[in-house]
Amino acid sequence: MATELKYQRILLKLSGEALGGQGYGIDAETVQRLAAEVKRVHELGVEIAMVIGGGNMWRGADAASTGIDRATADYVGMLATVMNSLVMQDATEKLGMTTRVQTAIEMPPVAEPFIRRRAVRHLEKGRVVILAAGSGNPFFTTDTAAALRAVELNAQVLLKATKVDGIYDDDPVKNRHACRFDEISYMQALNMGLKVMDSTALSLCKDNHMPIIVFNLQQEGALEAIVRGEKCGTLVTQNIPESV
Repeated sequence: MATELKYQRILLKLSGEALGGQGYGIDAETVQRLAAEVKRVHELGVEIAMVIGGGNMWRGADAASTGIDRATADYVGMLATVMNSLVMQDATEKLGMTTRVQTAIEMPPVAEPFIRRRAVRHLEKGRVVILAAGSGNPFFTTDTAAALRAVELNAQVLLKATKVDGIYDDDPVKNRHACRFDEISYMQALNMGLKVMDSTALSLCKDNHMPIIVFNLQQEGALEAIVRGEKCGTLVTQNIPESV
């Protein structure tokens, strides 16, 4: 069945806010629904790695603005991503998937340390791998961690789940005339200052030819549609004509 798919190994980036019904905390029903979407794709034979943010619990940059040391604030944020990852692991395993959490900061009683070759082996064995604690370094976002892990694990695409169905030239919530892009180049996204991912993450994907698809995971079946090669969301890649 996997031969019918466009993407057979993906890196799925979820924001921490996606796990909270109101954007804060963890909503069990929301987590279960997200896990069910992952299962639909996993059952097709897709190898899935995930990176989950921690913004539903803690935002390092926001905390730093209150006077907390930025590096300390970022480390707290990494711990928030571990909590989210463990919750997602529980949800996926209750649906019958075998899941491993690997952390960039070692905490053996909780999860495995991130070891690239071991992560690849888990994927090859059909296990879902959830990559927690970002890159293990302060001053780097989980978007950058997702880009890094996608490249390290030889994923075919980085899928960024958001609250909207792609990339717009303005905030579609505030501006109903905002224009959505079907495709856009890395340089266009960087030059236009579009809030796709932070510039470090975008540049890392650009330099390593890692395509990004920004889509709305709230749309049922969107993840499955993408791995089957259907047009969904916005594709960020190389050399899109300026007229796009």
